[in-house]
Amino acid sequence: MSAPGRIAPAPPPTWRVAAASVRGASHERLSLPCQDAHQWALLPDSFLVAAVADGAGSALLAEIGAAVAVSATIEAARRRFTQLKLPNLKDDSAWHELLKELLSGAREAVEQEANSRALPARDLACTLSLVIATTDFAASIQVGDGAVLVATPQGEMTLVNRPVQGECLNETIFLTSPEALEHAQTGLWRGHLGHVAVFSDGLQMAALRMPAAEPHPGFFTPLFQFVGGQAEGPEAHEALANFLTSPRLRDRTDDDVTLLLAALLP
Repeated sequence: MSAPGRIAPAPPPTWRVAAASVRGASHERLSLPCQDAHQWALLPDSFLVAAVADGAGSALLAEIGAAVAVSATIEAARRRFTQLKLPNLKDDSAWHELLKELLSGAREAVEQEANSRALPARDLACTLSLVIATTDFAASIQVGDGAVLVATPQGEMTLVNRPVQGECLNETIFLTSPEALEHAQTGLWRGHLGHVAVFSDGLQMAALRMPAAEPHPGFFTPLFQFVGGQAEGPEAHEALANFLTSPRLRDRTDDDVTLLLAALLP
């Protein structure tokens, strides 16, 4: 309790997160596992770090590569926050360097996992999208398809990173590709942050207005309202998973789907 006559300081803003990775109809028909993965962590100073990976359909152990990539990325970010000082939020070059460092670490973790199984790294190929966000700043890096979106409390939406595809349809660059680090997208955003969304390419046709790849407000607005007003825990994740397996979504895609939603609560 605060002393009489003194006003207690307001608690810092915090994040509410709902996330799910679900198996697509095509994988269900073929009795294949979900090859998407996601992970996140809440860190000091109202920071959120979140990662989504999509295993390559042609890779033997794509689901293992995706799981290793997101786990290694989140743990590396957690260590960086606890052991080293973060870059100044105004230092663009330092943030780009940090993002590349985290991506490189994820790549090394996937390669080590492949070596431990006596397999080539391409057998664990996956894409990776990472975002680090706080109240007025977001930094993101991505290799391959998928996307990272931020929104203000007023609903203004921006893709910090957008889908990246090769010259042919369904061709993309993977974390294990020789040119992965060279072609990785990095993006920085500054403003009054309200929401974050990270999603795999299975959602692109429903969540983005193609071919311009612009955010679809009709898709994201009710989802942001959901995560902002929904109690955290298994119920929120289950409700999101049910939405991602609903006929409305299944009519648009038969691919594995991952969606991670976060709302910044004052």
